[in-house]
Amino acid sequence: MRKAWKRAAIALGLGAALLTAGGAWLAAQPWGPPIELVDPGAGGTAIRLPELVGNFYPGSGEGRRPAILLLGGSEGGLGAAVDGQARLLAREGFTVLALAYYRLPGQPQRFELVPLETFTRALDWLKTRDEVDPARLAIMGTSKGAEAALLVASRRGDLRAIVAAVPSQVAWQGFDWSFAPVNASSWSESGKPVPYLPIRTVEWNGDIYGPSLAEAAQHPEAAIPVERIAAPVLLLCGEDDKLWPSCPMARAIKARRDEAASQLATTLLAYPDAGHFGVGPQLPAGQDVPTMITMFGGTKEGNVAARADGWPRTIAFLKQALAPRTIKEKR
Repeated sequence: MRKAWKRAAIALGLGAALLTAGGAWLAAQPWGPPIELVDPGAGGTAIRLPELVGNFYPGSGEGRRPAILLLGGSEGGLGAAVDGQARLLAREGFTVLALAYYRLPGQPQRFELVPLETFTRALDWLKTRDEVDPARLAIMGTSKGAEAALLVASRRGDLRAIVAAVPSQVAWQGFDWSFAPVNASSWSESGKPVPYLPIRTVEWNGDIYGPSLAEAAQHPEAAIPVERIAAPVLLLCGEDDKLWPSCPMARAIKARRDEAASQLATTLLAYPDAGHFGVGPQLPAGQDVPTMITMFGGTKEGNVAARADGWPRTIAFLKQALAPRTIKEKR
């Protein structure tokens, strides 16, 4: 079963999206997603430092390239699918660091109090690389990775683009793949918990995040201050997401930024027949579509179409946002 799960995940390119909203589906299963630490593909470099673990890919093209910090989700580790997404981005001219931030040795083993400094340290490392133009930096994540991307982007002003796929408008309570209780935030900052929205039920017989999200107004401190993000934001979601309400949360993110009269665009791509797996790279033509693409909502055709539309538009968004600025723009 584990091997079948892994093969299907890689075929879908789901590493950054698979089971990433909190792992509740696996509460009824005898296993969690396998922990991977893949070696980089051709042209990549394995970064294996005590406080920085990832695969680094210089972008194709001459001169210093725009850079992307790429975040997977609650599967943890550094899987083949996330690594494959990094390679696709590098071919488009972006220098990419696919980051592992929990479940590997020396990292948090529970999705509990994961330090935001892990991500800021990775961004600062990228800025020092000779291959990188430090003035053209982006962060890109899916589900729990999108939650982290938005939290980090709201705290620093040197990012030029943010991509958040099936995102969250709040910081959520943490969880553990052993399903032991975790009564703490998913994230920490400066050694202190980031305020979070509690998950009110662990019953996997329907929507567990929706009822909790309905109480978000009672926990305003858990809201991610997305109005502080000083860069354009691209949000992608599936209207039929059965893992968590990504489209309602994406709309709340856009509304909060719009209400703050942000001068920077917030683009929302919402796909009506797509679910949690309707984001990420488009699937290769002529190959069978794994049945698990509909596991968390959407039709097979809807998820495939959403990816076919969303991935090129993601690349176009990144290329526009990370283009070199003119002298007038710099002023």
